[in-house]
Amino acid sequence: MNIPTAGTVLLAATPIGEVSDAPPRLLAALQEADVVAAEDTRRLLDLAGRLGIRIGGRIVSLHEHNESARGAEVVAAAGEGRFVVVVTDGGMPSVSDPGYRVVQAAIAAGVRVSVLPGPSAVLTALAISGLPTDRFAFEGFLPRKDGERDRVLAGLAQDPRTLVFFESPRRVSEALAAMARAFGGDRPAAVCRELTKTYEEVLRGTLTELAERTEGGVLGEVSIVVGGAEAERADQAEAAAEVAALASMGLRLKDAAAHVAARTGLSTRELYQGALALRED
Repeated sequence: MNIPTAGTVLLAATPIGEVSDAPPRLLAALQEADVVAAEDTRRLLDLAGRLGIRIGGRIVSLHEHNESARGAEVVAAAGEGRFVVVVTDGGMPSVSDPGYRVVQAAIAAGVRVSVLPGPSAVLTALAISGLPTDRFAFEGFLPRKDGERDRVLAGLAQDPRTLVFFESPRRVSEALAAMARAFGGDRPAAVCRELTKTYEEVLRGTLTELAERTEGGVLGEVSIVVGGAEAERADQAEAAAEVAALASMGLRLKDAAAHVAARTGLSTRELYQGALALRED
């Protein structure tokens, strides 16, 4: 079993619900680590108990309020040759969870960083939503203040990618209503609740429908998946003109079409052909 050990910081994904989803490498890493940095030490010990293992190394807390200082400590430990494992309450460390600053500090210090992949709430919600998976963006938690939240959503309103959010179960309906105002109430979405757990549930419908169905709140951990904005056909000519303009500045026509397509969600092939027609005219 390949597990990097001495002098390594290992980001280890933990189950988001079903404990048997834990990969064998996780069990081995937790038992072999010199230091385990956990978002919640009590939840780590509970996980170890349910996995039937004992953590032999030193356990330290690493959460959003102490990550800068504690991160420096665990990186220093790895720099001295110890095997450090970083875990959060569920899923992959650094993805809307502590871990990002640890990785930055390790890279700056020349300390090896590795990843033990595993469960991911983001990808699980995306896969089960029934919405397009070819292009997506993870937006994490929305701001709590109405004005800040509305500004963030306004900036995402024309994004053609499928969007994945985390949300408090108490604010699900409010967040969906805000999305309906920003994106349009008929935008397709899915509310994914308690993924991989006993009471897993996925509600699918339009933003307006889902806001109504979740009034009064829901229970458990929630991910919201929202379909991307449909590209405006009226913008096709304008986008083709932009491609032609970029090409006139020296960019290859194919590369210019791909660049504009990535931003607008329009077809690269159609933009290429449209710009080519403009050039010939």
